[in-house]
This record gives sequence, C-alpha cells and structure tokens, in this order.
Amino acid sequence: MTWMPALLVALVVIATVGMGFYTARGSRTASDFFVAGRSVSVFWNASAISGEYLSAASFMGVAGFVMRYGYDAIWYPVGYATGYLFLLLFIAGPLRRFGAYTIPDFAEGRFNSRAFRKIAVTFVLCIGFFYTMPQMKGAGLTMNSILQTPYWVGVLLVGAVISLNVALGGMKGITLVQAFQYWLKMFAISVPVFVIMAMWGGYDRFVSGARENPGAFPQYREDVIRPFKAGDALTLPPVDGYALVFEKEAFLKTVGPARKAKPGEDPLKANAFIVPPYENQTAEADGKAYNVIHWPAGARAEFRLAAVVKDGQALLKDGLPVRTPAKLDFDRGTQVRFLAGQTAAGTVSNQDWLRPYGALTSKHGHPLLYTFSLIIGLIFGTAGLPHILVRFYTNPDGRAAKRTTLWVMVLIGVFYLFPAVWGALGRQLMPELYANTKTDTVVVELPRILGGAAGDFWRGVTCAGAFAAFMSTFSGLLVSMSGAVAHDIYGTILKPNATASERLIAFKFAAIGVGALATVLGLLAERWDIAMLVGWAFAIAACSYFPLLLMGSWWRGLTVKGAATGMLLGGFASLSAIITTMLIDAKVLAWTPDPILRTLMEQPAIWGVPLSLGVMTVISLATAREIPKDVDALMLRLHAPEELGVGKDYVS
Repeated sequence: MTWMPALLVALVVIATVGMGFYTARGSRTASDFFVAGRSVSVFWNASAISGEYLSAASFMGVAGFVMRYGYDAIWYPVGYATGYLFLLLFIAGPLRRFGAYTIPDFAEGRFNSRAFRKIAVTFVLCIGFFYTMPQMKGAGLTMNSILQTPYWVGVLLVGAVISLNVALGGMKGITLVQAFQYWLKMFAISVPVFVIMAMWGGYDRFVSGARENPGAFPQYREDVIRPFKAGDALTLPPVDGYALVFEKEAFLKTVGPARKAKPGEDPLKANAFIVPPYENQTAEADGKAYNVIHWPAGARAEFRLAAVVKDGQALLKDGLPVRTPAKLDFDRGTQVRFLAGQTAAGTVSNQDWLRPYGALTSKHGHPLLYTFSLIIGLIFGTAGLPHILVRFYTNPDGRAAKRTTLWVMVLIGVFYLFPAVWGALGRQLMPELYANTKTDTVVVELPRILGGAAGDFWRGVTCAGAFAAFMSTFSGLLVSMSGAVAHDIYGTILKPNATASERLIAFKFAAIGVGALATVLGLLAERWDIAMLVGWAFAIAACSYFPLLLMGSWWRGLTVKGAATGMLLGGFASLSAIITTMLIDAKVLAWTPDPILRTLMEQPAIWGVPLSLGVMTVISLATAREIPKDVDALMLRLHAPEELGVGKDYVS
C-alpha cells in the first residue's frame, strides 16, 4: 500500500459527493430529479453521457480483455463506439421528440396500452442490474489493488456513495458529476500511458516484438508472488520442467490437462504431469472424502508436459507426439512464487494473441459465429440501453439530442484509442497478471513499473480514473432504475394518482433500495470478466428494447401484441441463455452443451435480435386491425419538429 493512490481516490470520492451536494440544492421538482429540467446543453450533456457510458468495462475491462485474449477483443470498443452511429441515425431524435421519460413511457404512449408499460419496465431492471455487476467488480478490484482490502469493501463503498448521491440530487445532481468524470477518465487513460511508453518504449515496439516471435510467450522480469483462492485455476505454459514455489502450504484438488480432451482420447492423471516429490492426502467436504495433492510451505513443484494418448497409442501430429501442459485446480488458498526469466503462466503464445479469431472467439470452436453475434449485440445493444436513452430526455429538443449524439461519438471514439495500448503494454511488462486472471487490473497496476514516487502518482491517477468510471456509470444506472421504480411502478402502476412530491419521495427510497440490491449482486460478480458482463447486458438490450424502439419509431403497422410478444420472447430467451451460461461457468449446472449451442448461448444476439424483429412483424401483420387509431398523430410526434407543438412531456 502507498498513500498516493489512496489519496487521489479519496479526493475523487470527496469531489463526487461534494458536487452531488452542491447540485442537489437546485434539484427541487420531479422534472429536476428525472430529466434535469430538460435544460442540459449539447456539449455538457455529451460529456455527461460519455462519462456515464465509459464504464468499468471501457476503462478496465477492454484493456484487460485485450491483454488476456489479444486483438480478438478489439470488437468490444469498436462495437461500443459504433452503436452510437445507429443511435444517431434512427433513435435519438424520435425518442426525444416523443417526450417520454422512460422506455416504458414510450411503450405505453406509442400503443395506448397500460399493460405494455408493465411488461416494458421489467427489462429496465434486468438490464440495469446486469450492468451494475461489472461496475461493482471494478470497485472491488481497484480497492483491493490500492489498500489490499477484501473484494467486498470496494463494492460496499461505491454502492453507498452513489446511492446517497442519486437520492440527494437525481438526474440534475449527477449531470455535473458525470461530465467532470468523463474528463477525469480521459486524462487518466491517456496521459499515464504516454509516460509509460516514454520510459519503456512505444506501442509499436511491443506489438512488433510479438509479431517477430510468434511462438514465444511473455516472460517474468523478476520473481513475483501471486495469491490463489480455493476454486482458482492456473494453466501452465507448454514448457517441460516448469517450476513453481509454493510460499504457503498448497493443496490441489486436481492436476489435469490444459488441452480439452477429444472423443476417444485416454484420460490423463495427475502423475502424468507432476515431477516427484509430492504427496497425496485425503480431504473431506460436506461429509464426502476426496483426494488432494499436497506440498508443504516453501516447496518447489515441477511439472512436465504429458503425451496425449488415444486407444493406448501416443497421438501424433505432423509425425510428432501431441503433448499438453497441466492445469492446476486449487482446493485451498495459497501463494505461488513465479521465477524470473520463466514463461508466463495462464496466457497464450504471441501468434494466438495477435491473430483474428483467437482465444476469445474460438474458445468454443466457432469463431466467426461468435464474432458476428458479439458485434450485433454490442452495436444494437447500445441503442437499447435504458440508462443511456434516458439522458436524451434532458436535452431541450430532438435537434439537440442528435447533436449531442454526434459529440458523444467524438468523445468516446477518442477515448477508445487507448485501452488496446494498455493491453499490449501490460502483456509484456506485467505478465504476472495472467496467472490468476487479474488482467482486468492492468490499467491500475501497470504504472507500478515506473517505480518510486512517479509510479505511485500515476498509479493513483489511473485508480482515480477507474473509480470515476464505475461511479459515473453506476450513477446513471441507479437514476434509470430508480426512475423506473418511482415513475413507472409506483407513480403509474401502483398509485396512478400520485403527486409529483410523492413520486419524488418514491425516487429517493428507490435509489437506496435499488443501490442496496445492486451491491449484493456486485458481491457475486467477482468470477466473471468485466467486459463479458457488460457484453451480456448489451445482448439483452439488443434482443428486447432495440427492436421495440426501432420498429416503434419507424413502422406505423406495429401493434401492441406484436411489440410485446417480440420483446418478451427475444428478451427472455437471451436472458435465459446468458443465465444458463453463467451457471455452467460457475459449475452450478453440470452440463456440457454442444460447442455451437454453447456459442449461441454465450452470445445470443445473432438469433435473439432476428427472433424479436421477426415475431414483431409476423404478429403485427396478423393483428393489423389493432393498429392504434391515432397512429398518424403518434408518428407525427416522433418525427415532427418540436416547434409544431405536437409533443408531450411525461414528466413536468
């Protein structure tokens, strides 16, 4: 622990709370809390939207994904940025001109159906809670990096601070905060990486070096010690005689092949990988006995490559035996020392890291399918995120909303130039992060290599930027979800006659309650990559809200039955596929689906979006008699300039 990162993070938290208190003085009406009085200027709103959009996934997750999986992961920032072009062309202007505050407002107003509002509000909460989990993980990891506190400390801290801020000032209270946090994040992601490159060499040096040595792996520059928890896994590199030192007593539940066995291949046991000495012991859990492999504290363990055997014969490829390294599964927590000069464990070769369709998209054997589905989810999901769409209602009119979107494309486009640079530098300069899959922390850990006061200062800057990232996004999510609870559930469904002051009180209570639940979910999110969690939130939005907004804004023939059925079927089918994937990953569900099915479950947008659009079209055509009678007036509200006076404000 050093005092500089802790100080800078504390200053960011204090500034966030201070600005929240300051702006809360001007938040008095429901309009202030829900839509900031519809008075936010174009550039200020663009900065706030960019601050809200550039979440923990953008600041930490993309760099970590690029470091871990290589340039396969570049689709994430490309998709995040490209989605705004679609939003600019088709969604932002009509949605703001319609005058609704939430997407459920749009659902009811477009189809004159109170029942449809009840359906639509469920996805505001589903998408919002999915999106809060990676923000909470970012908080836990950053606090652990700064103060070595347990994961849950950062989660609780950010949950409490942001819940308080939102309850105090609502949308008007967080607009200033989010705009400030965008520029803080821009500084924190860009300036430190230039300092690191000035000291250690430019980006091209590291990428060219990897390209010139395709079969090589990164190597440790010095001895490093990494902690492992019970249930963690460590994949060793394809090196014979790979050595580790267990700083604390170590118990491994299994030692097996890193290579996934193919049909007909004989199983490989632990003794095929471990060079003696080691000892077998018996452990007990839940009343059941099982074997563990044990080394005492300070022991040096050595592992060899094992020959793959099929039907009793060594498997050959190009005339040479196929051999696989070991994968270690830890039964209890320990600390492992990796030795200087060794090949980094837990990563892939330079060739696999650089190539398209690499370790990320080809992990289930169908990289092209995985890639296209990921792209569809990221682009169309951007156009269906409730917490982003809500911000367009804070613009004075639809024309301002479109100009805001254009500025957002510029601001986030510049930001996304940098995460890939962090990933490439982290691969060569800090390969120890691969060992226990801590690549998500590369942005907050890499400045350590500068050493001394400079290292402490620039690490403090990136830690402060990370806090700004998940605090600003969590703020927007909390406003969106609290607004849905107070405005849609309480103020429209449960108590339609609620006054503005009653809805205001409901908003404040909702902010505390939703913040508490989001914090609990954040405690469960530690095992998944930040960018993967955000990608799943985008996929759910792409399969549910995007078809509703696109078809509802541009096709007069859409009926309420078609819209509701398509949104429900696409949204819940993709949600079910993603939750099933999470249960399989967490080993709660003992099921090994076919590789193509596994790909479609992990990235459901490629079938979920067409399913939703197709169902909407077919059912709307079958129920054409139920097209709203005032559909022409509704379409006029969506596309006519505000000067004509045909709009309507749902929050006054």
